[in-house]
Amino acid sequence: MAFLTKDKIFSRKWIIDYLFILSGSLILAAGFVYFVTPHRIVPGGVYGIAIVVHYMTQGMFSFWPDGIPIGLFGLILNIPLTIAGIRILGPRFGIKTIVGFVLTSVFIDSITYLRPDGNTPLVNDVLLSCVFGGVLIGFGLGLIFKSRATSGGSDIIAMIIAKYTRLQLGKLMIYVDSTIVLLGLLAFRDWHIPLYSWVVIYITGRAIDMTLEGADYNKALLIISKKHLQIKNKLLVDLERGGTYLRGEGMFTGEEKQIIYTVVSRREVAILEEYISKIDPDAFITVMDTKEILGEGFQSLNSKLDS
Repeated sequence: MAFLTKDKIFSRKWIIDYLFILSGSLILAAGFVYFVTPHRIVPGGVYGIAIVVHYMTQGMFSFWPDGIPIGLFGLILNIPLTIAGIRILGPRFGIKTIVGFVLTSVFIDSITYLRPDGNTPLVNDVLLSCVFGGVLIGFGLGLIFKSRATSGGSDIIAMIIAKYTRLQLGKLMIYVDSTIVLLGLLAFRDWHIPLYSWVVIYITGRAIDMTLEGADYNKALLIISKKHLQIKNKLLVDLERGGTYLRGEGMFTGEEKQIIYTVVSRREVAILEEYISKIDPDAFITVMDTKEILGEGFQSLNSKLDS
């Protein structure tokens, strides 16, 4: 069974995908080099292992006095993991994934080599480095994921374990990354390392979500009111928003109710709440956060898939 879709070479979509991989790999590498690596933070993944190996091998090799390069060691780990993943899991890992981790490794070592101060942190504040490092790494990974590639590395280990166990993939990925974080604790014998590392992992996850889903400022509302016609008019005429009527029935009274489902901006929520409070103080309103809205009046599904 094939898991990969083939894009026409040099098509608009193909170019956009590889631009995402190129820029994502560069941003990801910058997050490691400038913020994460200098503080010996180990945020899981193959590059977390590579950071441990880098510092543990300082002075061991005359041609690598600062330790085995992080990008190179990450590449050494990624290649057999990807081969094992293809053999065990099937063709899930295409050329985009390979290009992604090769570029990331090259960028990490190139930026490190070109820096005049080597592994000196850009800022000395560790927590600030965790925040900005996590944001850059998450944003870079998010761009790579947008191209329908995967990050490879420890994700493949989790997928292989999931194949032979009944454990959920999401939990396994957390377990694998946490094990790598604890490896940093054993190597550096500093409790600050795993604590800061988990901060980076959390921020990275949030940054990935925002990159993939966007920072949506809209709210979804469910409104139950006897004055639904006036509320409908307010939405259509004043706010120029649409909505949908849902039919409901009161559980206690058995009375048939008209429920309005609509999506408005944060500012419009306040306007709508003030209006409803005046015409029907007994109205029932549920306000929900939205991560992503696709459809008429918002981003179309086709434009998202093409981006």
